[in-house]
Amino acid sequence: MLEGTHPMPLEAGLLEILACPACHAGLDDRSAAESPELVCTGTDCGLAYPVRDGIPVLLVDEARRPA
Repeated sequence: MLEGTHPMPLEAGLLEILACPACHAGLDDRSAAESPELVCTGTDCGLAYPVRDGIPVLLVDEARRPA
């Protein structure tokens, strides 16, 4: 990320159509955080998908497992 820039949240319309590829639950937008990611809201899943350069990487192999 360029110095002096901050992550921006994703467009609300985009979040309405995106779902967790593993369980198809909705995603919680944490793209404005220091480590931008979309977190699955499914109770049994909870995978966290990275957002790189404003683009969600919705690959299960790239997701962070819940702690």
